[in-house]
Amino acid sequence: MVEMKMYINGEFCSSSDGKKIEVICPEDEHIVGYVPAGTSEDGKKVLEAAQAASHAWMILPPQTRAGYVKKLRDLLSAKKEEFARLLSEEHGKPISESRGEIDAAASMMDSAIAWAPRIKGDVLYSSQKNEQILIQRVPYGVVVGISAWNYPLCLAARKFAIGLVCGNTMVIKPPSLTPMATMKLGELIHEAGFPKGVFNMVSGTGATIGTELVRNPITKMVSLTGSGPAGQELYHAAAENITVLRLELGGKAPFIVMDDADLEKAVEGAVSARFNNCGQVCTCNDRMYIHENIYEEFMEKFIDRVKKIKIGPSLAEDTQMGPKVSREEVDKLWGMYHRAVEQGAKVLYGGRPLEGPLFEKGFWFPPTVLEVEDNCLDIMHQETFGPMIAAMKVSGLEEAITYANDSVYGLSAYLYTRSHKTIMTAVRDLEFGEIYTNRSIGEELNAFHNGFKTSGVGGEDGEHGMEGFMQKKTIYLNYDYKD
Repeated sequence: MVEMKMYINGEFCSSSDGKKIEVICPEDEHIVGYVPAGTSEDGKKVLEAAQAASHAWMILPPQTRAGYVKKLRDLLSAKKEEFARLLSEEHGKPISESRGEIDAAASMMDSAIAWAPRIKGDVLYSSQKNEQILIQRVPYGVVVGISAWNYPLCLAARKFAIGLVCGNTMVIKPPSLTPMATMKLGELIHEAGFPKGVFNMVSGTGATIGTELVRNPITKMVSLTGSGPAGQELYHAAAENITVLRLELGGKAPFIVMDDADLEKAVEGAVSARFNNCGQVCTCNDRMYIHENIYEEFMEKFIDRVKKIKIGPSLAEDTQMGPKVSREEVDKLWGMYHRAVEQGAKVLYGGRPLEGPLFEKGFWFPPTVLEVEDNCLDIMHQETFGPMIAAMKVSGLEEAITYANDSVYGLSAYLYTRSHKTIMTAVRDLEFGEIYTNRSIGEELNAFHNGFKTSGVGGEDGEHGMEGFMQKKTIYLNYDYKD
């Protein structure tokens, strides 16, 4: 059992009132450890520390700031296995996926480090005599990063790495369900020698410390990865001070397969994009629209592949899928399942509790495949966030796009076809921030990860993501004066 501390202004500390949050292992419900239940007072303390450190950090050269991130990256990579095992224990994801998350966090730091010497401005001509216009990119100041429970460490790194390199001081708050591995970063931050107040790590609920972090006028920007309702709450909380927001929220990704697609590739892509991380990914394949000419063949191959998914203990090397993160999440999925069946969905596979000694405790949900004939069913509109998928026949691309766009979400979409015309038509007409054609899940760090509609505001990764952590300052440099 592990007990973590918050890391504020270069020091490790408990919450101001001594209260803690219990972290439960999803696999068998044992207590993994505790993190502080941070209070509003703790929130004020950490923001004041970050504010005090802001100017000295901002005026350092970007390459110097990147040097600290590089030290942190190296320390994390050296302790990859330790962090991965802790992540699997608190989250339930297979150890292979936890190692992948640590690697992804390190890659995000590498990407941010590479941007340090490439932060640039603009020089423009003026209509005035003897004048130039300079546009500089400068940090916001104090930035709060709030990560989600599905990839807590990786999503935190996505925010703090580029935020720090751009010259902001950072306060990271991991999710209460899976905070342990992220909070452990405090030890590495200290070892890397970051100046006091530059990089802080706090824990607690959104209703207590989270509210203070967002509502306090010291906070100049908040980057959140989370659910739609969490984003809506954040909007209200940030309104008073007009705090800048970067939000990556929910998704309901359509997976479209046309009758000229490479079926083997499409099936493998569909399984990977649905069942990775137990389906707990915002960009997951969340509803399938399969051309009627190949529907039966595709579904037969798809279900055969789903049957082969190895479900087991998170620390077993051959496990491909573990438990859901919490009892609440499992109950939500069963509610969605029963509602879908009541509305007319046909069960093609799964739909029954898993059996065996391993599944007597913990938060398990079986891989489940449904078939629907009506796109109006709730299962085709509500974010699943678990190992359950519904499929539907479509007559062609136009119908598939119509159904795909019939959603409040607009994060990711998938399309499998050999037709260039089909690809270009879909790219033009699909209302999603990310479109994967003939490939499965996983965005590139030099691209841009963003959503349309209620799936978010702003985005992350690459040059466009870096822009989100900086604001622009315009200087009219006039030298038309007499000596």
